[in-house]
Amino acid sequence: MSSANEQHGEHGTNAHHGPRMLPASLDAPPVLAAWRTRALIVAAIFAVLTLAFVGTHEGRNHIIRAYLMGYMTCFNFAGGGLVLLMLQYVSGGKWGLLLRRPLEAMTRTLPLVALLFIPILIPYFGKHLYQWILYPTVDATNNALKQGWISKEQALTANFKHGMLNPHAMIVEYCIIYAVLLTLMLLLNKWSLQRDADPARGTEPSFERWRIKFENLSGPGILIYVIMLTLGAIVWIKALDVTWYSSIWGLQFLVAEGYAVLALSILTVILLSRYEPIKTLLRVTEQHDLGKFLFAFVMLNIYLTFAEFLIIWSGNLPDELPWYLARIHGGWWTICSLDFICHWLIPFCLLLSRDIKRNKNKMIWITCFMLFARCVDMFWLIEPNFKGAAGNLVGEPISILAYITVPGCVIALWVAYYITKLMQRPLVAINDPHLEEILEPEHAH
Repeated sequence: MSSANEQHGEHGTNAHHGPRMLPASLDAPPVLAAWRTRALIVAAIFAVLTLAFVGTHEGRNHIIRAYLMGYMTCFNFAGGGLVLLMLQYVSGGKWGLLLRRPLEAMTRTLPLVALLFIPILIPYFGKHLYQWILYPTVDATNNALKQGWISKEQALTANFKHGMLNPHAMIVEYCIIYAVLLTLMLLLNKWSLQRDADPARGTEPSFERWRIKFENLSGPGILIYVIMLTLGAIVWIKALDVTWYSSIWGLQFLVAEGYAVLALSILTVILLSRYEPIKTLLRVTEQHDLGKFLFAFVMLNIYLTFAEFLIIWSGNLPDELPWYLARIHGGWWTICSLDFICHWLIPFCLLLSRDIKRNKNKMIWITCFMLFARCVDMFWLIEPNFKGAAGNLVGEPISILAYITVPGCVIALWVAYYITKLMQRPLVAINDPHLEEILEPEHAH
């Protein structure tokens, strides 16, 4: 009981014995403008620091690879926000009322994320990432094999996958993926405003009509998103190594997106709970539920990743093991251990605690740490694919620090845009059947 009382005392809500009232204004607090300015300053600082690596050994290569890492992190937030929003519409629950506006704001950053991918489509940059852009035709691949620039396995695999992995197909795949995602985003955000403006809002017929409408889109939308995500994850990340195969790659990325998006959205809500209107809405009960939901994604992320590793390692097949060997040899064993400890072990142990999940300050630190861990995991997925980095991190040039400055710049720009979108709408969806329930007095103990 003491934990709950401490939380209430922090916000001065301990004296409420009846239903709470929504504040007169549901708009985002003015402090968001200051947060956006800070994000832009961080982006500018990291951009300037990145210039120091341009003329260094391997500097340009690391900058391009780090840019892919920054792009994929932003895609995880925007795309993951979209699928989690649809999941909430299908499953229901009070957690969706608290996270809906942050999730909608994330989805509305998809146009920016789509623009961020354009540099990767440019052959000059793409050939530093993908073998099948550097050697775009079957003849070019065969010639590279004759010259000894690639292995026989790389040549055979690239030619076998040529229909999917070539520069023209990548552009088509990019257009299809973002056309589908932007369509889903536009409909969900448009309907959300229309639902709040419904003249019959607050009545059972209005609730039911909008529930059915959102479910009819979100159900098929989740399946479509999984297909699009699998396609994107294969082409953008898995195809960095054309010889790598994985049957659950798309599902792993989907769960990892949920991991990152929940961490960011919970962080957003807790920070906003210092101000109205979220201060009135976020009770200990809902914060605890969000913490349990986040814990579930941590466990699922551990299960899928370790299960794939265990199956491949036990199978001991020469076509599959090199992907893991490149990520545990030499200095990469340190990164692998850091990934395991930060990405899974620490969040798992901390989120076991009931008191931690109910403590706002501790949840802020945990969610920030989890976002950092996602970046470590993305670094572990991307960099070892390249010659000279795979198998040995020791002796890497100073330009490896571009994996800090470039993603930091890209992510900070995305955060500034995300905050801008968050400021454009009221932070509370008023035509929701859970609103009355969430305004009831706190009963958590």
